Amino acid sequence: METADQKVVDILQELTQFINDGHKGYEHAAKETTNPQLRQLYQTLAGQRAEFAQELNEIIKNHGGTAETSTTTKGKIFRQWIDAKAALTNRDDNSILDSNLFGEEWAQKAYNNALQQTNLPQPIHQMVERQKKALEQTYQTLQKLRDAD
Repeated sequence: METADQKVVDILQELTQFINDGHKGYEHAAKETTNPQLRQLYQTLAGQRAEFAQELNEIIKNHGGTAETSTTTKGKIFRQWIDAKAALTNRDDNSILDSNLFGEEWAQKAYNNALQQTNLPQPIHQMVERQKKALEQTYQTLQKLRDAD
């Protein structure tokens, strides 16, 4: 039977995989874009995702789990698809923005699922909620940038 601590670890490890996907995705986007403002934004978002992963991993370790450093299988496939798409679109910034928006949607779904779990202790629930709000803000920012062109 799974303990309460193990359930928390499982939920947070899954979130961390999505956050690690975002970190890698934004690092990749920063390298792909030719727009200096977008490069700076992507670097900032990659840093934010690294901080989120560190925060999640700290709680995972405090609950007896192992820090999560991997990404999701979906994320790995998605990054390969982004590379192929970027080659076909000459690394068009709107294509990169669209890809990042898609990744943010995946992450938001994972966070929504985690928040629906009733077994998250209140302080962890609040931290997950805070990170989710940051993801929503990122999504809105990326959407505005894409729609501006």
